[in-house]
Amino acid sequence: MDNTARMRQRILALFLPLAAVLYVSAEALDPKGTDKVVSTTADALKELPIAAAHPVQLYISGSLSLLALGALAVSFGAIATLVRGRGSTIATVAVLFGALGAFCGALVNVLVGVNIAAAATAHMTADAAARFLVTSFNSGFEQVFSGLYFVGIFAAPILMGIALWRSRSVPRWLAVLFAIGLELAQQVSSAGPVLVMVLMLPFVVAMFLLAARTWQAAAQAGSNSEPAKAAMPVRA
Repeated sequence: MDNTARMRQRILALFLPLAAVLYVSAEALDPKGTDKVVSTTADALKELPIAAAHPVQLYISGSLSLLALGALAVSFGAIATLVRGRGSTIATVAVLFGALGAFCGALVNVLVGVNIAAAATAHMTADAAARFLVTSFNSGFEQVFSGLYFVGIFAAPILMGIALWRSRSVPRWLAVLFAIGLELAQQVSSAGPVLVMVLMLPFVVAMFLLAARTWQAAAQAGSNSEPAKAAMPVRA
């Protein structure tokens, strides 16, 4: 592995802790009671006053959610570089599912966070804002991308955990911790900073440990390539 390839792998490794930090920050900043799908007028009328009281907080948490999902998509590719031999095909499929889920999740999160904040601060009646939100959340756009989001984001951690388990490139307990930690992190709603941090701790630990493994793998690949270069005969 040349210097450029090692640098690329190390850059990829940095996305794992970045994704973890962004995920925790987004959920910790989310006002309680707003991280929900608005399917009825009653739901909308319940969330709108909360959103109106914390619009800036919602905009920030919504933006962080988009960045977190983007970093997560790259993280799946970074983790896949650890898998060799057994499990490599599963890892590739996991990357595809993870990228699809993260992309669709970013679109859905615009509705959940940014859209609600915009509706709550717009110059319209509460009933009109509620109808707008219900229409948005029940649209074909939302149904399709929400479905793809949940399928991708549920399948990807399990598939990547299986790939890591089969390849034995990391301790098997770390493969399990990553799969369970990410699945749990996806279920965490706006429950307050303390509870969010506690529930997301397994995911954060797994991402930092996998980042360290990815960084070390780049260094080891570089050191292994040096003897091979030295052994090559020099042509006259």
